[in-house]
Amino acid sequence: MKNSLLSSLIADLWSDMKAPDLLWQILVLAICLGTGAMLARVVRTQIASSDVKARFVRLGVESFARVLSPLLALLFIVIAKSMVEHWIRINLLRIAIPLVGSFALIRFAFYILRRIFARGGGTVGGFVLVFEKVFAVAVWAGVALYVTGWWPDVAQYLDQTVLPIGRNKVSLLTIAQASGSVIVTLVIALWVGAALEERLMRMDSVHSSLRVVMARMVRAILILLAVLLSLSLVGIDLTVLSVFGGALGVGLGLGLQKIVSNYVSGFVILIERSLALGDMVTVDKYTGLVTRINTRYTIVRSLDGVETVIPNEMLLSGAVQNHSLTDRVVRLATRLTVAYRTDIDQALKLLEDAARSVPRVVREPAPQGYLIKFDPDGFELELGFWIADPENGRSSVLSDVNRAIWKALQGAGIDIPYPQREVRILESIPRPDAQHSKEIPLGAR
Repeated sequence: MKNSLLSSLIADLWSDMKAPDLLWQILVLAICLGTGAMLARVVRTQIASSDVKARFVRLGVESFARVLSPLLALLFIVIAKSMVEHWIRINLLRIAIPLVGSFALIRFAFYILRRIFARGGGTVGGFVLVFEKVFAVAVWAGVALYVTGWWPDVAQYLDQTVLPIGRNKVSLLTIAQASGSVIVTLVIALWVGAALEERLMRMDSVHSSLRVVMARMVRAILILLAVLLSLSLVGIDLTVLSVFGGALGVGLGLGLQKIVSNYVSGFVILIERSLALGDMVTVDKYTGLVTRINTRYTIVRSLDGVETVIPNEMLLSGAVQNHSLTDRVVRLATRLTVAYRTDIDQALKLLEDAARSVPRVVREPAPQGYLIKFDPDGFELELGFWIADPENGRSSVLSDVNRAIWKALQGAGIDIPYPQREVRILESIPRPDAQHSKEIPLGAR
């Protein structure tokens, strides 16, 4: 049998009939695993019960506590192996180290992916789930090859198998190492970018738009550095990218004008702070709350829940009504007509008191009633009032104010007139000597 950890463990099982070294290794391994799990649970309980101000920090540490259990167990196994190797055979502990280490590696990779693609406890996409399964299978396969002693043979086979790429020949081992380095560097860059973005979004002293643009720029720079570093690790000369850069510039100038314009417009909007998250805006025929500002587009969520994806170029080149740029207080108005016999001063005071009774109407500036004009049916009045939460909708507060006005007018006995018209029917009676109209009363027929 090939000399490996697995063959040594089988030899221990066969010789355990004479010396119970395997039982001692099982006992030590159980103590290490139990101690690691217990300490990880204690740490997680302490973090959950502590008063941490930043919620996402607490969530991040709690999720890392799942990685802490196999890491602590691995540390205890390594320490125990060095302590008992002078008295008993340690083949079981030797095979436990790669197994527990691979489990810790898988847990740590899952932790990083969740921190990147599912921050704040969000849902994980299907691609991330598939990648996690593929990564776990690859890690366990590598551990199985290492334990059985077949890893050197597989590595030698991959190194000897070459693929012709142009004038050069590249081995499968080189391709696997290149793919691994690219994936690792990109994941690390995205992880660092996500951590820096969370840190930036906590800086309340900085404007929200500036925080978003700083986070986007940091992530883009980190991804670029990761790609360049991975290419250099593989052995690709970075000077060849100059040709690619020239071709990319021509492509951007010809076919990607709109896309580049949207990206540039997004950075301009974020830097100049003309829009911010939570602003109530009107763009063309769309009105709603700004929920996300990306480098290419902005999402506006209307009051009925419909989200509209608006290109950033449209926000920069067209007129945009920002209802909460410098002040979130917005004025609304409603009009009605009262009869001519109404006391105007009393009616205006009733309108203002009715508006003050609605909770969403602010007290300062106070509601104001006005006599607009003299209609054929009565006095036309207008009530103007202000609200501080336009993102919660206007129709509801208008409805509440109108209902309060109706109740107040009914209580005071003030009538709202409706148009009254007198209708007459004229019938023409043709005569040979004259043409004239005969007026027939309405009740004559």
